Amino acid sequence: MLWSSCRKDLEFSRSTGNLEFSKDTVYLDTVFTNIGSSTYNLKVYNRSNEDISIPSITLAAGINSEYRLNVDGMSGNSFENVEILAKDSMFVFIETTIDINNLPNSGEFLYTDKIVFDSGANMQDVDLVTLVKDAVFIYPNRDNSTGIIETLTLNVGGEIIETDIQGRYLMPDEHTFTNEKPYVIYGYAAVPNGETLTINAGARVHFHANSGLLVSEGASLNVNGALSLDQDLLENEVIFEGDRLEPGFSDVPGQWGTIWLFQGSVNNNINYATIKNAGVGILSDSNPNDPTAKLTITNSQIYNSSNFGILGRNTSIAAENVVINNSGQSSFAGTEGGSYNFTHCTIANYWNNSFRQFPSLLLNNFRETEDAILLFDLTEANFNNCIIYGNDNPEFILDEVADPGNMFNFKFTNSLVRFQDPNNNFSDDNYDFDNVTHYENMRFNNDPDFKNPNNNEMIIGNNSGAINIGVNPFSNNVPLDILNVSRTATPDAGAYQHTEF
Repeated sequence: MLWSSCRKDLEFSRSTGNLEFSKDTVYLDTVFTNIGSSTYNLKVYNRSNEDISIPSITLAAGINSEYRLNVDGMSGNSFENVEILAKDSMFVFIETTIDINNLPNSGEFLYTDKIVFDSGANMQDVDLVTLVKDAVFIYPNRDNSTGIIETLTLNVGGEIIETDIQGRYLMPDEHTFTNEKPYVIYGYAAVPNGETLTINAGARVHFHANSGLLVSEGASLNVNGALSLDQDLLENEVIFEGDRLEPGFSDVPGQWGTIWLFQGSVNNNINYATIKNAGVGILSDSNPNDPTAKLTITNSQIYNSSNFGILGRNTSIAAENVVINNSGQSSFAGTEGGSYNFTHCTIANYWNNSFRQFPSLLLNNFRETEDAILLFDLTEANFNNCIIYGNDNPEFILDEVADPGNMFNFKFTNSLVRFQDPNNNFSDDNYDFDNVTHYENMRFNNDPDFKNPNNNEMIIGNNSGAINIGVNPFSNNVPLDILNVSRTATPDAGAYQHTEF
């Protein structure tokens, strides 16, 4: 009796073409040529009361297909006698890696195939669709005999230093990035000494994991984006992001490294850029006393940085109409002193992926080493007509190691900030909000009424505490907000003039 029962469980009837599927088309979204896709799944249902066997599951293009399947734990492009129990289901997993050079069109190509279940009268199929984009690939060389990948040699104050940073210097014909094709960078693409990397409006720059840009000593970066009419497409902005194009990766922090303005780089300018999903959006090192700011950034947005949106280390930064949000540590950190001037900027942090220990804005004047604490001058740190806010409290910290021989100069003017100290943890003179040397016409803890900060929509609404609190001459110096709306008559704090949602 036991033997008979087991035998009955192992009897499978041939499928009669009545399978059901979780979707009739599997869209593998967009991939770059030669970069593997994510793994997508299709669920196959046996709704009948019988155990069934599917005679064949194949890709229509057979061995020539650019798709890969995994059926019931087995990989391949053709499978026979695949069994599904009654009222049960199974998963089919699909991936692809496509070389656009093997396809008939250039630029973009819609690649399709089908998963075919059974044949003849019982045949059923599910479509597979992938958009493949061509790109300009920049990557370090690899020694085929040893497998060693090229690394960068840097000039630091005249000293040549070999590093373990994988990457290479850009060639002369790579010093201008256009909007004709996206750029995909593996490792760090370095701008050579004395050269300028120019990135034109509408360019798209994508980075593989642990990759980025490095602007070396004596080199410069010019990002020449422009105002976009469509704020969803951002057609004229320069966008820096990871190389995974699937929607599931669109807001994942930490997919790539940083834009590194290395010690000794000069005259770096960024206008109308979106920098998203990095480890550190921009890392600016040294040059605090340059006649012009080492970095001038305007009309730009930095989102979803797993560490810092902008990290300055004893450097000089001038920022206007800049929005920073969702950073795993601080959205802006000016460390080891330096010189910082932020006007009509929104420095916010609504990070909710994990606990964060730092506020939206952090300033300090020291660096700790194994042997000592090194002190630096904070020559100036001015925040004019700004919003400094977030989902924690307080959202700015002034971390000074006081010393008579070092400057720690800062001032907040006509800005909306979040700072509450019910336990009186911040009682030193730096937090004397009645001291007009450091604080003037401030507004504390009023809701900025961001549209949707968790989704990086940082425009302010009609109920914002930042409305009309800005003041000239700062608004006259930055007369248009980040969307090109005039602010000179009644300036709001932050990068946006308020609007009705």
